Amino acid sequence: MVRLALAMACEVSGHPDRNRRLGGRSRSTHLRRPHPREVGATSLRCLPMLRLPSEVYLQMIGHCIAGLPDEACGLLGGDPATGDVTYCYPVRNVAQSARVYTVDPLAHLRADRDAETRGGAIVGVFHSHTHTDAYPSPTDVGQAPDPSWHYVIVSLRDTHPVVRSYSIVDARAVEESVVLMAPGGVRAP
Repeated sequence: MVRLALAMACEVSGHPDRNRRLGGRSRSTHLRRPHPREVGATSLRCLPMLRLPSEVYLQMIGHCIAGLPDEACGLLGGDPATGDVTYCYPVRNVAQSARVYTVDPLAHLRADRDAETRGGAIVGVFHSHTHTDAYPSPTDVGQAPDPSWHYVIVSLRDTHPVVRSYSIVDARAVEESVVLMAPGGVRAP
């Protein structure tokens, strides 16, 4: 199981053209898998990874579907040291648009305070794309407020939601692996 998670974390995922457009590496340029002797507690996260509890995933998807026909949005709270998500804060899209989103500032403040009382912080934001793939638009990249956050996009373009996560630093979006965790912190099957 550790080997599988390590392999997932150390590979660059996605379509080569999409990754190039987003400033990432092509699929043919994989990172070297570390030798087992090199694997320590810190090297298990070769690439950014979003670890998302299944209940948070379902809450996020439900909020995005309920927001149709507009884009929906929300914040993700968790451990700022690891970036792991532990709770979801669905918020209102004050832009009320099918093409852009704006997190309600009052809801953001409330979520931030709640996360702090739980010993955590806001570690990411999610929003839906109602008509396009789950890839950051130039607007998404330009408005990314915090380089340490996970930027999760839920595409509702097709019949089944598609969830992808990105790290956005210096106007570059790099796709992260998304790992669903079952209750108790175990990786979901």
